[in-house]
Amino acid sequence: MIVRRLIHAMGYRYRLHRRTLPGSPDLVFPSKRKVVFVHGCFWHSHADQHCKLSLPPKSRVDYWGPKLARNKERDAENEEKLRLAGWDVLVVWECQLRDRERLASRLVDFLDPRPSTLDV
Repeated sequence: MIVRRLIHAMGYRYRLHRRTLPGSPDLVFPSKRKVVFVHGCFWHSHADQHCKLSLPPKSRVDYWGPKLARNKERDAENEEKLRLAGWDVLVVWECQLRDRERLASRLVDFLDPRPSTLDV
């Protein structure tokens, strides 16, 4: 909800959970051909060493290990399918929601990339 409210307040409009797209992205911008996934650090195994939310479980490792590994594998497959279909993909991690200014900057950079200026 944090990402949705932030994007809406910035004036962008989107569609939710397009089931026809791989992975059913959280936010879809059809005219821009861009999608945003908001991943929970634990459930999607955030690989950032500074993320304290993605610590692997200490109990029932035989259950959680394969389950979390499959989530990560499925995420990579869905991202690849989307990219091959011509979509740009942005993943926002749960731990990144704390710094709203940085998050807003990432979202603007993703949704409205500035054209590169070439010195002639």
